Amino acid sequence: MTTSMLPLGDSALEERLLPLLSDVETRLRAAVVGADELVDAPAAHLAAAGGKRLRPLLTLLTAELGGGSNEQVLRAAVAVELTHLATLYHDDVMDSAPVRRGAPAAHEVWGNSVAILTGDLLFARASQLVASLGAHAVLVHAETFERLCLGQLHETLGAADGEDPVEHYLGVLADKTGSLIAASARYGATFSGASDEVAEILARYGEKVGVAFQLADDVIDLSADAATTGKTPGTDLREGVDTMPVLLLRQRAAAGTLDDDGAAVLGRLGADLRSDDALRSVVTGLRNHEVVAQARELAGTWAADAVAELEPLPAGEIKDALGTFAGMLVDRMA
Repeated sequence: MTTSMLPLGDSALEERLLPLLSDVETRLRAAVVGADELVDAPAAHLAAAGGKRLRPLLTLLTAELGGGSNEQVLRAAVAVELTHLATLYHDDVMDSAPVRRGAPAAHEVWGNSVAILTGDLLFARASQLVASLGAHAVLVHAETFERLCLGQLHETLGAADGEDPVEHYLGVLADKTGSLIAASARYGATFSGASDEVAEILARYGEKVGVAFQLADDVIDLSADAATTGKTPGTDLREGVDTMPVLLLRQRAAAGTLDDDGAAVLGRLGADLRSDDALRSVVTGLRNHEVVAQARELAGTWAADAVAELEPLPAGEIKDALGTFAGMLVDRMA
């Protein structure tokens, strides 16, 4: 791990946070083992595979708006990453994803039941940490967990009759991704002694950053290969989950403005995508369509809206770093 991995645009700040992030990493590796020798391997699987650690980084960063990181902030940072890891075990089972972070998904190695129960185990570990932080933290964690579940349920069930599918999907992203990033930002402020007002501002920022992050992932999933993303391109499409570029195609079709290339992509989406060739054809067709640029622009808008939430905060290195953090989510789509 190097400071160049921290997307903050401030070398002095990055050098200050890097040892704290390393401490979080050590604590995280310890937290995923020790329940039972039999389950240590699956429980440590995704933590060992690495990851961006954006959520704990955000917790450490927002703590700088209070008194800085302390024991409570470090515990909260580990808890949010444990919660995130737990959701990945469950998501990969539901999506039948063969690869995660460049390694075989847990269910591919140990089966669906072990993967699901391992996710549950990590949720329990996260809950234990949060319980040590007091009643307010437990409430935030419980509300976040509820939104994570609701987001997955709404994605699975799809938009209701008469509901705008694009707005429905944005709501799913706010729940599935935005809620935990919001909690990460809130925890840093709360446990470093920042005011409730600052914590609320950061929670709103975090939720919008989360939506921008996932919209960017929708673009990256089409424009990058598995070696870059650690995931198989088009996995959501194979499972019948429409990401933003597909929803934008469908929106044009409903409005009668869809071109022939887009119509061809939608036609192939309705076919059997179990073969790699069929999936690759759909991914290539989407990649070459202008809806990808439209989705990229939408991600940029959400990132800009997140930064706008920071306006009441005092000027300084932390506010600047939070702006850079949000901008990085758009820049990585280039």
